[in-house]
Amino acid sequence: MPHPDKAILDQLFPSIQKYQELANKHGINDIFQDNGGKILQVLLVTGLTILPGREGNDAVDEFGNEYELKSVNIALTKSFSTHHHINPRIIEKYRKVDWIFAVYRSINLVAIYKLTPTELEFFYRRWESTWHSNGGRDINNPKIPLKYVIEHGVLMYSSESNNL
Repeated sequence: MPHPDKAILDQLFPSIQKYQELANKHGINDIFQDNGGKILQVLLVTGLTILPGREGNDAVDEFGNEYELKSVNIALTKSFSTHHHINPRIIEKYRKVDWIFAVYRSINLVAIYKLTPTELEFFYRRWESTWHSNGGRDINNPKIPLKYVIEHGVLMYSSESNNL
C-alpha cells in the first residue's frame, strides 16, 4: 500500500520533470545528483555555462573565463568543501580561475560570492605546505569557511531575506 503522501508527489512530479528538462538544456543530466538543481540555479543567476565532464573547471562565462563552483547549505554546515584529492596539480588548476561560492539555506539561494585566486592564495599556500609536510599525500577535502568567503569575496547576488 503506497504512503498517503504519494498523491502529493504525483501532483508535484510534472513540475519536477519540467525542472529537469530545463537542466538538460544547460548540460545538467540529473537535478538530484551532485547538487545539479542548485548548480542550474547558480548558472542561470550568474549567466555562466556548465563545462561538461568531471575533470577541469565547472563553468565558463561569455568571454571564455572559467570558474570553479562551490555551494554550501548553511542549515548543515558553515564551510565549503573543496576537493577529495588536493595536491599541487589541483592547486595550480585552482590558481588560474575565480571561484563562485553559492550560499543556500536548505534549497533556498541566499547569496553568491566571487573570489579571485589572489583572495584564495592563503588557502593554496596552506594546502601546499600541508601536502609537503605529509610526505606528498593528497589532502582530503579541506574546507573554506563561509566567514572567509563573506569577508573577502565580492557579493554577486543576494536574496531579499539574506541574513547570513
